[in-house]
Amino acid sequence: MSSALKRTPLYNQHVQSDARMVDFGGWEMPVSYGSQIEEHHAVRRAVGMFDVSHMLNVDLAGAGAPAFLRRLLANDVARLSQPGKALYSCMLNPQGGVIDDLIVYFFAADRWRVVVNAGTADKDIAWMRRVARAENFDVTIEPRRDLAMVAVQGPDARQALWAARPAWRGATESLAPFVGVQVDADTLVARTGYTGEDGFEIMLPAAGVEALWQDLLSQGARPCGLGARDTLRLEAGMNLYGQDMDDLAYPQESGLGWTLSLKDAARRFIGRDAVEAYADGRVLLGLKLLDRGVMRAHMAVRAPHGEGEITSGTMSPTLGVSIALARLPAGSQPGDACQVDIRGKWVPAEMIKLPFVRHGKALV
Repeated sequence: MSSALKRTPLYNQHVQSDARMVDFGGWEMPVSYGSQIEEHHAVRRAVGMFDVSHMLNVDLAGAGAPAFLRRLLANDVARLSQPGKALYSCMLNPQGGVIDDLIVYFFAADRWRVVVNAGTADKDIAWMRRVARAENFDVTIEPRRDLAMVAVQGPDARQALWAARPAWRGATESLAPFVGVQVDADTLVARTGYTGEDGFEIMLPAAGVEALWQDLLSQGARPCGLGARDTLRLEAGMNLYGQDMDDLAYPQESGLGWTLSLKDAARRFIGRDAVEAYADGRVLLGLKLLDRGVMRAHMAVRAPHGEGEITSGTMSPTLGVSIALARLPAGSQPGDACQVDIRGKWVPAEMIKLPFVRHGKALV
């Protein structure tokens, strides 16, 4: 493993737990702690926890922050008025491609937080600063590299966190999904996640994250790596940046058309002209393989309306069959039969409405 790789504040905890470490977007991260399948099932059936400290929290402040975010993001932050409320959005380039997908939190009109992906963090910050400078927005952009982040996910996640941090229960028990609350001066607990299960994501000072990790461990939370995180998010029909979307793909062909807020014609967010002109009609749907094999990214799909391509694929631990996300021609819809090229053999599959699994229940 290259010494140039970045490490999160939980690196020593991973090594002590015999995690298998890999290079993930320039970070040395745990892919599994033994059995990836068992980690996956722990999240679906009980509680698992993930180190997501490689993701970057970015604090925005200033009177111009709302106008800046309404220009920067395809979804409209004007919808946010409740402190702690979060919004999922894409940040687009002028051509309509996705620079990154992110979550933005509203604290006050002049105080916001954006959480961006690890692999795109540097380019995201550069783009934000470029837009703020070029268009003279009164906003400061502060990357919070002093913060760590832990996701606690699963049907028992809330109870595990309250057992580990009883003082936080009062502030978090009534949290609605996609809302966060500051439980102390610099700790945000949000009811968000990337697994299709209930739970929390906790953003806190790096100095306190090892103690939280250990306390959650003592309450039965199972450490989970990137491998389980990928199978969980794919079952939940959630996109991964760099596979299911990127800066060359329109949101509409990545299953993210719902994140485009177009009602306010006067709000000319970056990339709006391009996405409004998009007419190709390609769609992102789920695939379920109907025979033996495992679907993987970049495999060709032969569909009734033309050729498509798998963007992400795996063997689903919950369903026991291979599933995938695929970018398919216009007119494709759930229920359609198709075929996937697996090592030169065309294998039958079915188009599926996403997600495959929600809250531990198979929907397929």
